[in-house]
Amino acid sequence: MVTKITWQRAGRVTEPGRYMFRFGWLTVAAEDLAIWERFPDATFTLVRMPSYSDGSDEFRLGAFELPANAGGD
Repeated sequence: MVTKITWQRAGRVTEPGRYMFRFGWLTVAAEDLAIWERFPDATFTLVRMPSYSDGSDEFRLGAFELPANAGGD
């Protein structure tokens, strides 16, 4: 099962960092934010990373998709 996340679901985070969500920890990079700032409706695939010693789930953002109506500049 592929899990995806939108900027809205991520709480419209504004800074790179590691954030706790219901599904686990999510690391958001500056490059990811730049995409969401330009294309707020972009959807990223969540990529599971190796778990920490405490067993917590860890994710980063992978490939992204733009809605069909997204226009680039």
